[in-house]
Amino acid sequence: MKYLICGAGGFIGGHLVKNLMDEGHEIICADIKPKEFWFQIFDKNTNYSLDLKDYQNCRKVCEQDIDFVYNMACNMGGMGFIENNKAECMLSVLINTNLLRACTEFKIKKYLFSSSACVYNANKQKKSFVEGLKEEDAYPADPEDGYGWEKLFSERMCRHFNEDFGIDTKIVRYHNVYGPLGTYDGGREKAPAALCRKIAMAKINNFKNIEVWGDGEQTRSFMYIDDCITGTKRIFNHNKNEPYNLGSEEQVSINQMIEIIADIANYKVDKNYLLDKPKGARGRSSDNTKIFDSIKWKPEIKLIDGLTKTYKWIYNQIIQNKNNDKYTRNY
Repeated sequence: MKYLICGAGGFIGGHLVKNLMDEGHEIICADIKPKEFWFQIFDKNTNYSLDLKDYQNCRKVCEQDIDFVYNMACNMGGMGFIENNKAECMLSVLINTNLLRACTEFKIKKYLFSSSACVYNANKQKKSFVEGLKEEDAYPADPEDGYGWEKLFSERMCRHFNEDFGIDTKIVRYHNVYGPLGTYDGGREKAPAALCRKIAMAKINNFKNIEVWGDGEQTRSFMYIDDCITGTKRIFNHNKNEPYNLGSEEQVSINQMIEIIADIANYKVDKNYLLDKPKGARGRSSDNTKIFDSIKWKPEIKLIDGLTKTYKWIYNQIIQNKNNDKYTRNY
């Protein structure tokens, strides 16, 4: 088949491209970043560096007899980025809008939108170690300001394009994806990569403590990239046009994750809590009942195993003086 991967130069997008290539599909790749800053790029594909907020650019990549579209493109990062760039995050609604318009025009069969656990009602996330969030918990709507509202609105747009124009739209709500070949510095990194970097730097430089945003009692569940790709494709190939959680139910606090990474690194650190930094929801985890009942998917990679692979990759990047290259570019 012929796939268009939007956001192909990003973390999840790059891993998805590699997976689909290995299956023998033809891939058209698009990303706003200059190609030298894509996390993974493959010469055998057709690779476009362009802004998909522009409708004409969406037409350009969709007019090539595309069968399927994965929309992984958005302006986002960790909590520090999305809390301080709400307008920029919301502009990503133009990507989804114009891609759906182009898919309608060129009669593309199937479309996946990458949503987020940030769509969930904030009132259900005020305590540490909360119950896993179910898909219906997105309503009544009170999502993460900016980024979460953009994702929730874009989900509704997918639903209505399915109803009005017959596009087979799929929606996946990601819960904190992490792993190698992703951002770990520069302001857009998420907690697992940031903490792996901080502990690696402490070990390399013989520092005794690391900075922690908040009091460390915020809880999340974290999903390794390999599980993410497998689950994403399972949702894409399923026959339902409904949102699905894609995440782990292995909920941990930030303090607990620091201890896990410190054990992996064999280097203990003290914590310097920065209580004025962005912290996000107090507690958030995925309830996987729906996806398991419908698709029989569940994550296979334990947090300690995924963090071990991620820490080793980040540590090697740092000691090879690669911490200022494409993996940290601020796009």
